[in-house]
Amino acid sequence: MKMVALLLALLLLPAGAMGEAAGTESGDYEPLYTLVEPAGFKLGACYSPGDLRQPAYMDFVGRHFNSLTCTNETKAYSLLNQAQSKASEDGMPRMDYTMADIMVGWAQEHGIGVRGHVLVWDAYMTTWFFHEGYDDAKPFADQETMRLRLASYIEQVMTHFEEKFPGVIYCWDVVNEAIGDNAGEYAAGDPRHLRTSRSGQGNLFLEHVGDDYVPYAFLCARNTAEKLGADIHLFYNDYNMFMREKRTAALALIESVNTYAKDETGAYRKLADGIGMQGYLGGYGTQSGCLADSILKDLAESIRIYAEKGLEVQITEMAVRNYEKEKAPEHAAFYARLFTEVFLPANAGEKKPLTAVCIWGVADCPQLPSSHYSWKLNSPYGGLITEKNEIKTSFDAVYHALKK
Repeated sequence: MKMVALLLALLLLPAGAMGEAAGTESGDYEPLYTLVEPAGFKLGACYSPGDLRQPAYMDFVGRHFNSLTCTNETKAYSLLNQAQSKASEDGMPRMDYTMADIMVGWAQEHGIGVRGHVLVWDAYMTTWFFHEGYDDAKPFADQETMRLRLASYIEQVMTHFEEKFPGVIYCWDVVNEAIGDNAGEYAAGDPRHLRTSRSGQGNLFLEHVGDDYVPYAFLCARNTAEKLGADIHLFYNDYNMFMREKRTAALALIESVNTYAKDETGAYRKLADGIGMQGYLGGYGTQSGCLADSILKDLAESIRIYAEKGLEVQITEMAVRNYEKEKAPEHAAFYARLFTEVFLPANAGEKKPLTAVCIWGVADCPQLPSSHYSWKLNSPYGGLITEKNEIKTSFDAVYHALKK
């Protein structure tokens, strides 16, 4: 059945679209995001400071996407400024928004929304943030101080972008990848699988902010959004969220978030609006497991289960992996099926739980060595465009599948 479906999909591709590139220009197509707007979700891409210096790439994403995500520039380790933090009169952290402002400003100028990514993430976090005087040479600050610092950081960052670029950042990933995967990365018996360590390093947020640092961060973010009067949706974001064990842990974690605080009537406040499902699809660094029917089934099932819990769902960092150039036709057909068999049907009912599909692996990267992180993460031939920003059959297949 898999081969029959694949052949049928390939037969539906337009003439001349069976090669690696479709041979047409981006401007020959209607904006891709307009084709999914009726289904109720945004179509997103990512961008970096280097991408801003590549007009062809930015022209492509500026035309075909209505959501953008900075790859690193709105993360805490990119924003926090140690010297300014040490000198702050109130003892609270200070940030340097220079590059982030340039990037969010570009999106504002082009009428594109931005996913804020991410307020709290233990990976790569600046350790000095947790020390007295913001100095690694000094002891760790006490828990009360750390809770004040985290609350201040979240409020300052959200407020800065909302006041400088009103309405541009339409959602924030409040916490990223807080769920451990393997025994030893979380406490036995914890249904949330709250990460205690990553690659042998302790989770500093857990150790110095507290066991409740995830719901606490969401409370700070919700309070800030309400204070601003801004319609900013709040997400928990993680990888492998379409896998059963990770999904079960995520639901337990979100339940702890949404039963953490009560309003004046005594009802629980919904602090988290939704789930960000990082969409790295297929094997990591290998073709094994790529373009498999089981991926489609697991994605559809997980979107449905999260939606049944009253959660908004976004695919936040999608890379449809393909490590073999000669599999371009299969990759194109699979990419189209993601939309026609998973994403569009997810919103076929009255409720529209899927609110964004955001692509991380937009462009191919075969020029990178196979040892490179991006080569493994996004795959060399997993993009909608080539490394030279040329339209691929994958883009063409998705476009024509959506045009029907």
